[in-house]
Amino acid sequence: MHPRERLIAAINHQQPDRVPVDFGSTAVTGMHVLAVTRLRRALGGDPQYRVKVIEPYQMLGEIDSELLDKLGIDVVGLMGRKTLFGFENRDWKPFTLFDGTEVLVPGDFQVRRDDRGGLLIYPEGDTSVPPSGRMPEGFYFFDTIVRQPPIVEERLDPADNLEEFSPLGDDDLAWYKRQSTALASAGRGVVLSMPGTAFGDIALVPAPWMKHPKGIRDIAEWYMSTALRKDYVLKIFERQCEIALKNLETLIGLLGDLVQAVFLTGTDFGTQQGLFISTKAYRQLFKPFHQQVNRLVHQKSSWKTFIHSCGAVSELIPDFIEAGFDILNPVQCSAAKMDARTLKREFGRQIVFWGGGADTQHTMAFGTPDEVYREVRQRIEIFGDGGGFVFNTVHNVQATTPTENLLAMFRAIRESSR
Repeated sequence: MHPRERLIAAINHQQPDRVPVDFGSTAVTGMHVLAVTRLRRALGGDPQYRVKVIEPYQMLGEIDSELLDKLGIDVVGLMGRKTLFGFENRDWKPFTLFDGTEVLVPGDFQVRRDDRGGLLIYPEGDTSVPPSGRMPEGFYFFDTIVRQPPIVEERLDPADNLEEFSPLGDDDLAWYKRQSTALASAGRGVVLSMPGTAFGDIALVPAPWMKHPKGIRDIAEWYMSTALRKDYVLKIFERQCEIALKNLETLIGLLGDLVQAVFLTGTDFGTQQGLFISTKAYRQLFKPFHQQVNRLVHQKSSWKTFIHSCGAVSELIPDFIEAGFDILNPVQCSAAKMDARTLKREFGRQIVFWGGGADTQHTMAFGTPDEVYREVRQRIEIFGDGGGFVFNTVHNVQATTPTENLLAMFRAIRESSR
């Protein structure tokens, strides 16, 4: 099978010739730039090669065409024109990480040191406005800086939380057109990261790409608002959904069968031990909008829809399925009631598991190569039976993951197809 055929079979619950593999197609299925750099060198790549940081918020590294081939990766991504900090991935320039690793970053990646040695990053690269992210000294990715304006209850206006949602402009459409032309000849499966369909994604609420965000932008304040200001939140979601549906129709018409899956939402609903939203609240606040975007995708295209939620979400999986989602990521098997065999047995015919292939919190980070190898082989055996599985780790591969463990993971993937 060719990579695209392999992905199509798996997401249609058919048994492919081997499990399809994804690393780098989305902001939740990637690798930190340090891990990519070390892996590339371990595979015989040019030691002077600088890996591009394509998602600066998490400092994710590009999986370039050479790595895609060497690692047997079947899926590539079609992401938006701008990064989470509001600038484009272009005009690449050299940058040195805290540990001395040399990488490439976009031209508008502008940072300054703070008084504690950390790095401050600015929306749209504009250093004349307050920074929107901070990387502590010696760390590996940015934390959002909350820039919450004072809340005056009687002046709250849902429109202030809607500034970032608008119809796709000519520059965006030209971007998608150029990217689709480049991806069409690659022969790999394609995942579209859809803008504007992530209702209440807490990574997006602070709007690190905006110079002067208005509305409710503090993380704790937003979570409280889902309980105390439900009408406000619903008004945001209603207008957001109207815009998102129009943009979805536009991109479905533009991209057509090039795309196999669409990443719609990364809103997290789980913790290590259970849900941090009740099923009742999910059904009131989120599910109606999830149903609308899923319905449109399924009516207008052959795309499969992809939801990302970390944590112990087994209790919500029936609702995700009922809402129309086809794919669940990252499949955090270390969380409560997320046992791989149980998930496959109970939901494997109804939803595709995209992730869950290796535990990034424990095994990948702290295990031995043999432990990684055994876990990967076991997860492929469990999740891959009868299709319905795309291999990825549980969320992004972190910066300090031992290279030997990465090599063991890819060896296990390769040998599982024999």
